[in-house]
Amino acid sequence: MAKRGNTDKRRRVGNSQVVGAYIEGRRAVTEALRAGFPVKRALVAEGEGKDAALVQLVDYLHAAGVPVITRPRAELDAISAHGAHQGIALEVGAFPYAELADIVARAGEGPALVVVLDHVTDAGNFGAIVRTAEVVGAAGVVIANKRAAEVTVATYKTSAGAVMHLPIARVPNIARALEDLKQAGFWCVGASEHAEGSCWESPLTGRIALVMGSEGEGISRLVLETCDDLTRLPQRGVTESLNVAQATTALAYEWLRANIAELGDAGAAVSDQGREIAAAGAGE
Repeated sequence: MAKRGNTDKRRRVGNSQVVGAYIEGRRAVTEALRAGFPVKRALVAEGEGKDAALVQLVDYLHAAGVPVITRPRAELDAISAHGAHQGIALEVGAFPYAELADIVARAGEGPALVVVLDHVTDAGNFGAIVRTAEVVGAAGVVIANKRAAEVTVATYKTSAGAVMHLPIARVPNIARALEDLKQAGFWCVGASEHAEGSCWESPLTGRIALVMGSEGEGISRLVLETCDDLTRLPQRGVTESLNVAQATTALAYEWLRANIAELGDAGAAVSDQGREIAAAGAGE
């Protein structure tokens, strides 16, 4: 049975029905190619043959063995979640969630970051958090399997394709997941504006499971009690706080700053073809 977040999108165009889940836009398509994400087929809008960048992207799709079908632009408009498909969309299947054990294995033995979301519900925040986690080199993101934002077609867009490069695990119990992470050597730190010390006073060094709470309620009581420590961002202004995506970005980069000497140069090497594919998908 398909997961709730991957319910097929069904739109009627004329007398035909378009069925499927789609990644749309050139950057998202580019990231899908670079990540080797499983793709059923590509839809390209008619009349785009003179767009050199799109033609190059289609060439890479052919090279990757992805069937490419030319369709009326109105059909892509109908399946588009944002109206910004840029003439191309990929039909994909259900998102392949990871297991928590996969994230632990990816973390290796040294400093590592796992971002744990305690029922973050806003899809935009979720996508932005996944993007941040991937950029700083986190081992993965953990989310609840109910009452929480999950990976949908829109998340490919809001995360700028980061969901295709980072393991995301869905778990039935966040507190239990934290206990499992502790067994793997992680120090579980909850982000709370009520924490006594800031992230500057207690650096986020080593193996950190960074716990971020929901937009309205913050971290739940049981999850707070499971955390080893709490932290907050320093603040000089009078605004109550940053939103969860902004706060995650600031704290994730504080982890990176605190551990960069031991992590070394973590910049991923991009193959020549990967650079060419990225160039073809630029412009979004």
